[in-house]
Amino acid sequence: MRTIRPLLASVAVAAALALTATGCGPEEDPAAAPGASTAPAPGGDGKITIPDDLKNRLKEHGIDLDKWRGGEWRNWDRDKWLREAQDFVNPIIEGLWDPDRMREAEEPDRPVEDGDISGDEGVTDPTPRRVEAKAVEPEYHASAPEAGKLLFDGPKGSMVCSATVVKDPANPGKSNLVWTAGHCVHAGKNGGWYRNIAFVPSYNDKGLSTAELEKASREDVAPYGVWWGDWAQTSEQWIDQGAPVGGQGAPYDFAVVHVTPEKGSGGKSLEETVGSALPVDFEAPAVPRIAGMEATGYPAAPPYDGQRMFRCADKPGRLSVKAGQPTMYRIGCSMTGGSSGGGWVAAGADGKPALVSNTSIGPVQAGWLAGPRLGAEAKGVFTAVSEKFAGR
Repeated sequence: MRTIRPLLASVAVAAALALTATGCGPEEDPAAAPGASTAPAPGGDGKITIPDDLKNRLKEHGIDLDKWRGGEWRNWDRDKWLREAQDFVNPIIEGLWDPDRMREAEEPDRPVEDGDISGDEGVTDPTPRRVEAKAVEPEYHASAPEAGKLLFDGPKGSMVCSATVVKDPANPGKSNLVWTAGHCVHAGKNGGWYRNIAFVPSYNDKGLSTAELEKASREDVAPYGVWWGDWAQTSEQWIDQGAPVGGQGAPYDFAVVHVTPEKGSGGKSLEETVGSALPVDFEAPAVPRIAGMEATGYPAAPPYDGQRMFRCADKPGRLSVKAGQPTMYRIGCSMTGGSSGGGWVAAGADGKPALVSNTSIGPVQAGWLAGPRLGAEAKGVFTAVSEKFAGR
């Protein structure tokens, strides 16, 4: 089964959570997350400016940004767990994501059985055969420069998902946009935004073993830096319907995060820093016309340990999880939790690789993964984030 780690999402749009081991919903009595560094946020181009109107809304929740950086973010009291899209906030806490914290981040799993999928609307093809994920050869940046880990904190502790650098039409060649799953940023109908969301492109680029990583430097695990989300958006369907079990909201389980470097990047964007970004195809062909797809991520649940990048390739089938909602893509794949949010790539209309989906759900016993088919709702989320940062 695969585990996911929620991240942060903001603005209008939050959708489905992981169907199986990918769920990360809140508990009735959530435990406090692990301690955080109290180092101040960096100045200069690494400093996040919070608009006055947002500051006022946060004050209404009893949130002081200086205290937040100093450790108040660990308070998961319901009144301080921001839910509304417009209340997204994720101030940089420099040094919080050190190598140990990155390595140990996990997702609280809440598995579901295949029987939780209704399949009563649209078309559901036969369950695909299991496809064993193949390890991506290090250095990862050479073959998958757009891929990385998405780190964040929830009530149960530090968590992790996978994510992909995507092109930004408002900033050609200089994108700071990352694509992931909605449940990696927002807990859905019973929770709110996750905290301390950060993206690490080409995490553990050299493919170091777990033992080697215990002595690794931050540069070893994050060779292209740590990029904090300064804005995130997911679908309203995910916010209203998303749940940690049963696949609720899964057809709308996508999110876009705008990032900024924790430390100076010499004025370079994320796309310039990693040297690549994938276009997003919101008019991907129907299943019968797709020859194959590749899903990439960092699976963390056994038999994987979350430290290395893997990939599955398969011809997709169709999966309908709820009446009246879009049919999802489904492929055979052995990846487990932690792979959630990872990009699914297929040939676009021009024949070139494009992101067409992201890992959302899978069964308790790993064997397949499903992801949303990106359409008008996903394009609306993407466009809103792109336009918000147009020219900057």
